[in-house]
Formats: sequence, structure tokens, C-alpha cells
Amino acid sequence: MKVEFLEPQSLQDAVAMAKAKGVGARFVAGGTDLVIQMRKTGVLPEAIINLQRLRALGEIKHDADGFSLGALVTHRQIESEDRFLGGLQALRESACVIGGHQVRNVATLGGNLCNASPAADMVPILLCFNADVTLVGSSGSRNIPLAAFIEGPRKTQRAHDEVMTDIRFPKPAGKFASAFLKGGRRRAMEISIVAMAGVVSMSAGGTMTDVRLAMGAAGPKAIRLAQAEKFLEGKVPSKAVLEEAGKLAAAAASPIDDVRASASFRRHLVGVYARRVIELGWNRISEAGNDRSAA
Repeated sequence: MKVEFLEPQSLQDAVAMAKAKGVGARFVAGGTDLVIQMRKTGVLPEAIINLQRLRALGEIKHDADGFSLGALVTHRQIESEDRFLGGLQALRESACVIGGHQVRNVATLGGNLCNASPAADMVPILLCFNADVTLVGSSGSRNIPLAAFIEGPRKTQRAHDEVMTDIRFPKPAGKFASAFLKGGRRRAMEISIVAMAGVVSMSAGGTMTDVRLAMGAAGPKAIRLAQAEKFLEGKVPSKAVLEEAGKLAAAAASPIDDVRASASFRRHLVGVYARRVIELGWNRISEAGNDRSAA
């Protein structure tokens, strides 16, 4: 089968090409997911639309409203971004465990999100930052919360002619910190057994507020842990509080058995990592504050 390779010079060209070629066309940026799928299944797209010339989609922008990460931003860019120090450092912690150096140099954030793997390491922390994605297609532009954009394994709300252009999130207010932990047989170049991200803020009274907790690789898609978040609001992270939060997190998991881990071990790890992520975030606020975070 002959695969047509197209290189649009603009976003409008990319959308027009995808509309003309239909559902048999696939967008590609870094190609780290698409190439693996092609080799694994032996199924080739009718056309590949290369987005690499759309350089405006490879920028990280910051203004008073928050951050915008272009869909072609690589994991290496996120890993080395100085604006993601301090309270935003979980973004760097998530990015630096995705594949090896060679993969992170080319793999893009947009590709990772559109691939919609339940174990995608960047998704939990972006959920914690209340990220939205922007899609541009032949019917216009639309913004969708990331939590709604990913519907399940390898399934999203993106239409075949829509290009993800950017991922946006507001910076949390006040004193806050973030943390990310990944469970696997190795730190990187390994699919997560469990991924856990958290964001916690400190109130003027010294208690937790605006707590956000999300897990990946423990269900059909990454999700926020609403019951654990609600329980932690207004509390100080004592051992008993963290233990209960871990139980609530584990109860929300719906893991599977596979070659990497059993469902029961994954559920146990969810509870452990939920406790650790909240404790780590709280300690980061207590030790350093957030004066250095992404001014």
C-alpha cells in the first residue's frame, strides 16, 4: 500500500488536507506513537500529514492568565523549561520520565494527548492544572477541558480534520506546590504501572486548600480523584489524614491485570502514591514557598 506524505505550510493547509483525505489520513509530529502503532498492527494510513513546519505550535507562552503550550512542544522542552520550576515542577517531573532522551527530543505533548493512552504520564498533572485543549478544524475552533477531551483508551473528542493547536492552563493562586510520582520497573523508558500527580495550596490558616489529585494507568483513562480532594480540603496532612486520602484514592481506581502488574498491586500503589504526592507537595510549600515559581 502506498502512503501519501503531505507537508502543510500552515494550519489552514493542514485542516484542508485532512478534510480532503478523510478518516484515512493521520497527523504526525514526533511520530513516536504513530510509528509504533503502524509496526504493531501492520495497518498503514492512506495519508500522513506532517505538522513539523507549523513552528508556531512549538512554543511555550506565559501571560497573566496562565500558560499555553503549543501542541508541538516536545517533552524535552517541558523537561528543561525554567518557568516550570517552583510550584509547577511536576510538569518537569512528568516530562522527564517519558521514554529516553531520544524520544523526549521529538515526542510532542499534543501527540501524547491525542494518542489517549491510559498510561500517558503528562495527563494527570495537566488534569490537576485544569488544562483545556484547543482544536481547530473545518468547522472552526473550539476549547475542551482535557478531562472531557480524552474519552477512553485511544479515544478522544477530536474530529479527523481537527488539529490540536495548544494546551492551556491557569497558574494556581497563592502558595502552592505540585508533585508527580511514577511507578514502574524503571524510572523511564517504561510504561507506568501507576502515575500520580497532585497540586496543593496552603491557606492563610495553615491548612490545605484547592487540593487537586489525579491518577493515570489505573483505569481506562486518567482521572481526578474528587472524593480524596474533597476530604483533604481544610485539613493538615497528618498521618491519619493521609492514610484516609490514600484509601479514598485506591477505592476510585479500576485497574487491570497485565504483564506489568496485577490489579491488586496497582490499587495498592494508588493509595501509597496518593499519600506521598500530597505529603511531598505540602513539604515543598513548607520548606520553600512559591516565591520562585513562574513569575
